[in-house]
Amino acid sequence: MKIQISNGRVIDPKNGVDQYADVFIAAGKIAAIGTMPKDFHANRVIDASDCIVCPGLVDLAARLREPGFEYRATLESEMDAACAGGVTSLACPPDTDPPLDEPGLVEMLKFRAKNLNQARVYPIGALTQKLGGERLTEMAELRDAGCVGFSQADAAISDTQVLVRALEYAATFGFTVWLRPQDAYLAKGGVAHDGFVATRLGLPAIPYSAETIAVATILLLARETGARVHLCRLSSAQAIEMVRVAKADGLKVSCDVSINHLHLTEMDIGYFDPNYHLIPPLRALRDRDAIRAGLATGTIDALCSNHTPVDDDAKQMPFGEAEAGATGLELLLPLTLKWAAEQRVKLSDAIARITQYPAEILGLDAGHFAIGHVADLCIFNPETRWQVVPAALRSQGKNTPYLGYEMQGAVKYTLVEGQVVFDAAKS
Repeated sequence: MKIQISNGRVIDPKNGVDQYADVFIAAGKIAAIGTMPKDFHANRVIDASDCIVCPGLVDLAARLREPGFEYRATLESEMDAACAGGVTSLACPPDTDPPLDEPGLVEMLKFRAKNLNQARVYPIGALTQKLGGERLTEMAELRDAGCVGFSQADAAISDTQVLVRALEYAATFGFTVWLRPQDAYLAKGGVAHDGFVATRLGLPAIPYSAETIAVATILLLARETGARVHLCRLSSAQAIEMVRVAKADGLKVSCDVSINHLHLTEMDIGYFDPNYHLIPPLRALRDRDAIRAGLATGTIDALCSNHTPVDDDAKQMPFGEAEAGATGLELLLPLTLKWAAEQRVKLSDAIARITQYPAEILGLDAGHFAIGHVADLCIFNPETRWQVVPAALRSQGKNTPYLGYEMQGAVKYTLVEGQVVFDAAKS
């Protein structure tokens, strides 16, 4: 299959490309950019007028809900949502049922995903057995089965000695440990940020210290063990400053934030709207501003969707009882563009936060394109406006704080290995 993408603005942050040019694809790879190769005859021509042609998006946290939670979402529905959102590579956290703590489960997930011929799935293996925080998994075997990192998802390790052993093991083999910093005891029972909104609404609170104490512990142990650590979904200004200092000191640490915390604060909870019940909780305005600034300066490496589809029965409950999480695969791109426009960030720099840098964290040869490189591409119109309503979302989970919001930026085509896996005109 030979494809010519014509009249588009080609942006590849990693290779410093930002120009209007045609892209030529043959045998699933980029054959040329700009000048048509000799004897090239396109089987299909895609008109990308008024559109951006960029590398396929790379999402660091997308729960596909399989195995075990098919009543919330299926692999088919969430892979469809990924393609509709321009996501061609995604990392899947290990908090499935059962957790991804055995090679057979990892191989099954990868096999199922590969047979769908859509986005590429990269499992994050469980750091401890059953995510119980007590006994380490066989990380080397999980790596051989296809895991690209190891995590506790949202389950904290209370036993610091176990965490030390995990980091030492990972450092020995060069694995990356993914940790969402939260002290289990300080956060116990909390559902909202420890601020005036939680006080006014009478909601159990999670203080800043639940995150900052955990960050301090992780960074000290990372320094001691030499392990490479990725901090997931930071939410506070203090934690971001701690990471900045750690990076300046040469620690092997990276971090991400979710698109929800990039735009929302505790004030958006309003009157107990369960769609705003998220993990970690939405923080104060100063924290949101620190996240925006940290992302612009590079202290924060990447944005992720933290895609967590939840069924209606679990979400439409009182705020404190509702299951936390929000769907996000289809909102990753427009919410990134919204941040870039509001903060006056260059488009190429914004795209890098959802392509180049997350790919580097995962250790993938993705998030960029060049001659001979696999043609995983996203083609989107940055000016197209659309409204977030349940019918517009392909994910089985319709739970999002942005219901009713107008978004700017819509994916027109998504290509994986030179094959069109999403065509908005046919959706």
